[in-house]
Amino acid sequence: MTQALVALRNAVKPFLADCEAGDRVLVAVSGGADSLALAYAVLKEAEPLAITPVAITIDHQLQENSAVQAEKVSKQLKEMGYRNVLIEKVVVTTESGLEAGARTARYQALAASAEKESAVKIFLGHTRDDQAETVLLGLARGSGARSLSGMATENGKYVRPFLHVTRQETEQACKELALEIWNDPHNFNADFTRVKVRQEILPLMEAKLGPGISAALARTAGLLRDDADALDDLAAQEISRLNLTDIDCEYLQALPRALRTRVIRAAIYACGAPVGSITADHVAATEALVTSWRGQGAPNLPGGVKVERISGRLSLLAQPTRP
Repeated sequence: MTQALVALRNAVKPFLADCEAGDRVLVAVSGGADSLALAYAVLKEAEPLAITPVAITIDHQLQENSAVQAEKVSKQLKEMGYRNVLIEKVVVTTESGLEAGARTARYQALAASAEKESAVKIFLGHTRDDQAETVLLGLARGSGARSLSGMATENGKYVRPFLHVTRQETEQACKELALEIWNDPHNFNADFTRVKVRQEILPLMEAKLGPGISAALARTAGLLRDDADALDDLAAQEISRLNLTDIDCEYLQALPRALRTRVIRAAIYACGAPVGSITADHVAATEALVTSWRGQGAPNLPGGVKVERISGRLSLLAQPTRP
């Protein structure tokens, strides 16, 4: 067994070690090098543990003959040794953009399939290169520590064992295994910001600043995740003691800003703001009612959430549901 294959198999071992014999795990496979390498590694490491890997490929129906491509992926997985292969078709909505819409549809399908298959984990093939791209995208948006911490190795059922593995390693593994890699045309469409980062920005940084940029960005993500996790835990302790619809402004102002903004974000969400809808601007405008009070009007918040400063207290109110 070559060094590349050993590295891939070693990467998935810890995530299977805490499973029990008879458990089922879901493996997301697009047909690209990363996910095919993941499918191979999980299959080989699961079998001796009596764990059943179930492969799933998502047909986003965004390209002509997408169903044919999904069948090709399924065929290759069965030839690899998978006895359980699923093809799930999804409908992508584009209100929030094609990339975001496809991601939402994909994760909904993965969650539903994991529930149906009684899978205890969902394996995803994101690599160190993907992590570096995520950090750069967060920097470009002016994001905070949580966004800059990138993708989590584990998040509920979702696991990403390849976040310390490079794309070059997964491609080399597929070559050694004689696997046919599918290159999604969307991965070469420069209209997508992530593609620009992958094809233009990161290579330019490597050329001008020297090699190792992707590894450094991924390392930064890990360090920031530790900090963000600690701050989230501290904020959660504060939140557990509060009525999030009525908070004393002096109390909020006395908190370190990293905790204050987390409490404010949690309060807005608790009053019904849609998941993922709150931006740094929403939090800053609400925070100003506490730290820069000049009698200003209430900020506009997602989901019709109302916030005002009344008698030294931050009052939040959910938008009444219309019958």
